[in-house]
Amino acid sequence: MTAIPLREESLKEFKNKVVVISGSARGIGAATVSLLHNYGAKVIHGDWDASGGQAVDSSLSSPSPAGGGTTFVQTDVANYDSVLNLFDVAWKKYGRVDVAISNAGVQEVWNWFEPSLDIESVKTKPPTKVLDVNLLGTLYFARVASVYLSQNAAPSQDKSLILVSSTAGFKETPGLFTYTASKHGVLGLLRSLRPYLIKTHNIRVNAICPWMTDTVMVQGVRDGWLKEGLPVNKPEDVARVMLEVAVGTVPTGEKGMRVEGDRYNGRAVFVEGGRGWDIEVGIDETEEIWLGMEVSRTLNRGQEVLGDGTHWVKST
Repeated sequence: MTAIPLREESLKEFKNKVVVISGSARGIGAATVSLLHNYGAKVIHGDWDASGGQAVDSSLSSPSPAGGGTTFVQTDVANYDSVLNLFDVAWKKYGRVDVAISNAGVQEVWNWFEPSLDIESVKTKPPTKVLDVNLLGTLYFARVASVYLSQNAAPSQDKSLILVSSTAGFKETPGLFTYTASKHGVLGLLRSLRPYLIKTHNIRVNAICPWMTDTVMVQGVRDGWLKEGLPVNKPEDVARVMLEVAVGTVPTGEKGMRVEGDRYNGRAVFVEGGRGWDIEVGIDETEEIWLGMEVSRTLNRGQEVLGDGTHWVKST
């Protein structure tokens, strides 16, 4: 895996940038809003939890020395109009959006494959909230963000979209069935958008995949994790890696895969113990090993034919 170095200069780039972020009331989202505020960003942040989001705003009510400011907007990412409203507030206030971070997510609360299910009980439709928030909400956010980020932007302006997946987006996570499916879906969205948005909208897109992070979502397994001495992220750790990937430059001499100019594009960054590791370059570089040389080369010839999707003929 490729390490993501953290540079102070990257954070300074956020001064006066307009950032829209969802899922901001607690945990990683709240930590990200705070860090952005400290470095002078203009942050429009949304969450369904109005009291939590307003508390974040209140804690950052004074402008930071760098000039940062925050505005909270109650937002349900599973509601398309609500996502539109979040971005519209940013647009009306600042006239642009520079960085968009799709952070909203919920944890598994229902076992779709409960062993006690029988022919009668399986007739009750299971809840889809995890899919609605984590996957559909991310799709809504990314779609709206693509327009607001690119609106009236000059070709030289850097625009960045961050999607939040999880380690469950690339590793099996028994018991978290819809959560794992949703987070795999986020990485699928990343992989389909990365060659497309940079060409059609001049937007870079990357994903963050946090491992164990000390938030309310992991209270049930936290003690056992710590007992084993395994690394734990603080929300601030994930926020820091996220912002590095959003605007940071690629280390000099790094191979040109998943890079646009000198910045990250198309990376999926695993975050453990405050450190960021890209997984996409490794998958690309080792494909001939895990798939086989002949099959890999045939597959990539097919991918070249498919291209970035912009030239496809629409079916009638």
